[in-house]
Amino acid sequence: MKTTTKAHLALLGTNIFFAMNYTAIKYIVNGGFAKPFGLNLFRVGVSSVLLWLLFFIKPSKVVIQKKDIGRFLLCALLGITINQLLFVKGLSLTYSIHASLLMLTTPILITIMAAWILKEKLTAFKITGLALGIGGAVILISSGKNSGNANDVLLGDILVILNAIAYTFYFILVKPLMQRYNPIAIIRIIFTIGFFMMLPFCWQQYSDIDFFSFTPQAWVAISIITFTGTFLAYLFNVYGIKILGASMAGTYIYSQPFFAAAIAVIFLNEGFTWMKILAAACIFLGVYLTNKKTSNA
Repeated sequence: MKTTTKAHLALLGTNIFFAMNYTAIKYIVNGGFAKPFGLNLFRVGVSSVLLWLLFFIKPSKVVIQKKDIGRFLLCALLGITINQLLFVKGLSLTYSIHASLLMLTTPILITIMAAWILKEKLTAFKITGLALGIGGAVILISSGKNSGNANDVLLGDILVILNAIAYTFYFILVKPLMQRYNPIAIIRIIFTIGFFMMLPFCWQQYSDIDFFSFTPQAWVAISIITFTGTFLAYLFNVYGIKILGASMAGTYIYSQPFFAAAIAVIFLNEGFTWMKILAAACIFLGVYLTNKKTSNA
């Protein structure tokens, strides 16, 4: 099999794994097996251990420059601690379909930050794309009703958007590090620091988890969350970016809501209304327009 084919399969696998996470997390939290923060500590902790095991299997020496220590700490705070806590808590309150679509606002937020911080020019296409993306998010949030697998749709949607904002800042901060260090080493360091940062906030909920009460389905779900949905997904994503580049990896993100929606409809009986379809169309078109002009520039 060609290397490029493997890379495409890796990126596809990454987004299928991330999509599976939405339903698996909902199953664990809504089923009462673990609370959001406790689940997050377990998820990040297990992933950190697996990343260190990978290091011992294939050692790679990394010397962090003093000037980058603060950046690593900020990346861990934004990309792991704040990002993951807001995401899992928000997802536990809203629908999987809402969360997966709202996460697509990240490229739109990056465009806003680029205009604000880097003083990039906002063209007519970018402004139209931003308006469509924001409009789609507003439609999605306003269409939510408390039923089924959602306890507080509005609060959940807001937390997911705040999570996307945290990830946007993380994305901007981590980019220079990716150019100076081994990407897998960066992920390992950031996950480890993030684990210790979230420990004080998550320990109580983690200690309340009764693993002996887990059903076989719960063990499958938590394995998906930790091994495939976090550890393998991050490794596959790094491999795909290394071979095909970040732009190609970014296009695969658009497949994630479709996988997430299909899995949620099958396993969580979540409905896909016309309002959600309209919101999805606005967000997809908005992301396309902002990215199109960014790539042309």
